[in-house]
Amino acid sequence: MHIINKLAAFAAEYPQGQLPADVKERIRLLVLDLIAATGAGFTSDLAKAARYTAIHAYGGNAATLWLSGEKSSVTGAAQANSAAASALDIDDGHRGAAGHSGAGVIPAALAVAEALGSADEEIYDAIALGYDIALRIATSRPTTTIDSYNSGRWVGYGAAAAAGRLLKLDAETMAHALAIAGAEGPIGYPSGTSRYQGTTVKEMIPPAVVAGITAAYRAAADATGPRDLLDNAEKYDPAILLADHGQQWWLMQCYLKPYACCRYMHAAVDAILAMRKPELPVLSLKIETFPQGLRLSNERAPQALEGGQYSFYFSCALAALRGEAALQPVNPDMLADPEVLALAERITLEATSDFALAFPKSTPARVSLDQGQGIQIMEVLHPRGDVANPLGYADIVTKFRRITATYITPEDQQFLLQAFADFPQAGFTPVHAALSRQIIK
Repeated sequence: MHIINKLAAFAAEYPQGQLPADVKERIRLLVLDLIAATGAGFTSDLAKAARYTAIHAYGGNAATLWLSGEKSSVTGAAQANSAAASALDIDDGHRGAAGHSGAGVIPAALAVAEALGSADEEIYDAIALGYDIALRIATSRPTTTIDSYNSGRWVGYGAAAAAGRLLKLDAETMAHALAIAGAEGPIGYPSGTSRYQGTTVKEMIPPAVVAGITAAYRAAADATGPRDLLDNAEKYDPAILLADHGQQWWLMQCYLKPYACCRYMHAAVDAILAMRKPELPVLSLKIETFPQGLRLSNERAPQALEGGQYSFYFSCALAALRGEAALQPVNPDMLADPEVLALAERITLEATSDFALAFPKSTPARVSLDQGQGIQIMEVLHPRGDVANPLGYADIVTKFRRITATYITPEDQQFLLQAFADFPQAGFTPVHAALSRQIIK
């Protein structure tokens, strides 16, 4: 039997309504976190273009374009919501996968569920299984074989699993859905996202969502896919793909992000924020990190938010001079801030052998900061939001209020938050209702 068939059997046949309570609570947290990211990224060029496309290219009215009061088809809505959620790089991620699963799985699951009128337990199961399939496949790749860290290379499997679960595909049909999604998902530039910065192409999550959802619907109509995609043990570790199905849930290992920049640099930002004295000038700033951190674009003077998100120089200069709030999220005006750009030019960034084997399981950094009172040095192994340094529900509520404050009134923030406060008793119904309103003009 092909590995993809075994994964499909798990996704299709896991007993409905049997998720542990802590997994369901984690799903509430992950959905709230993703809606926070969506609200913050709603007015980005990436998100606006995706919503325009959803309406004018996809059409339909089966599913909601979150926070806009508008609707589109299932795939149109899912790709638009995915684009907004991933636009500012403040959505959840997973260390082993080295990428973002929630921005693909949750929009896919909620769009399909809305169109089908799925019950709460079905939605919970679809999200948990979508994360599980996507993260297993991403993490199973030996690092020496990975030619791209774009999340779009694997998150389509999760979108297909979530959609297929809601469509009630049997195991054989689910296998074809996963195979189609894997075969036809976006490839992206082989060396990763760094060459794309300065454009609205990043991560390839929205097209992977489209590929995953359409794969599930096509499989339901008897389309078939190449089910041997995951059978090469040199590229996909079968022990990771097949161990402990239903015993450990991979979404429990996702990190949450307090800052709107690539996770690679969060440890450095944490250290800077802990050491900085806002009233003193920054005389020098040195960052030592893991070798893959130097593979980002790392523009010293990025021209667009996407470039800033993938620049140690810019994001760390911004943190040092403007503090935590400046990264929650980043104001585009900061791209032209002369003080930030001047410091970005002076920052030293180096890979250190101390962290050579850290990635992707961890993204540590060591920062040396001189503000005229002696050089301070701090090492951060687990940035805020990691499983070893977690953010809780109250932290994500605070994050939600802060990163959406520019676009969502306090009254509407409270309306949305109340839907999540009611979640344990009322489930997804108030969340769907809240997301269907025009919250952002």
